[in-house]
Amino acid sequence: MSTSHTLSHDAIGELYLGHHGYLLNWLRHKLGCRQQAADLAQDTFIKLLNHRQRHDKPLDIREPRAYLTTVAGRLVKDHYRRQSLETAYQEALAALPERHYPSAETQHLIREALYELDTILDRLKPKVRQAFLLSQLDGLTYAAIAEQLDVNLRTVKRYMATAFEECIMVMA
Repeated sequence: MSTSHTLSHDAIGELYLGHHGYLLNWLRHKLGCRQQAADLAQDTFIKLLNHRQRHDKPLDIREPRAYLTTVAGRLVKDHYRRQSLETAYQEALAALPERHYPSAETQHLIREALYELDTILDRLKPKVRQAFLLSQLDGLTYAAIAEQLDVNLRTVKRYMATAFEECIMVMA
């Protein structure tokens, strides 16, 4: 029998005490690393605290473990995406001649920009993302994108407006 929790600070504390061990084991199984599991378990509860601070209306949680694993599962996905992005970035750096190697500060700024771009792209629907990338990376015209995606020009314009809107929302 599950009980309902609302996201007050006390309820988050109860969730932590009652389900942290379960969540930690679930994450350890997913990640294969105790330290990463501990970090993401903490990040899960931090997300709940941040949610509580941003919203006046408490969130009603009827199935705490399912809710926690959903939040944690998204963090695991983000963790693997970030890890993949970091690997690709390191490979690109290794391919640069030494004289073009960016400073530590520039590398940090590049990483942050890549993470933001990755977040934006991940939020877009696949066709919107594809249209955006075809335009911005391949330099295709909207007409060429429409032909490649087998959609009309109006749809491509709508896709691009959606993508640019998401970029603006992240920058705001």
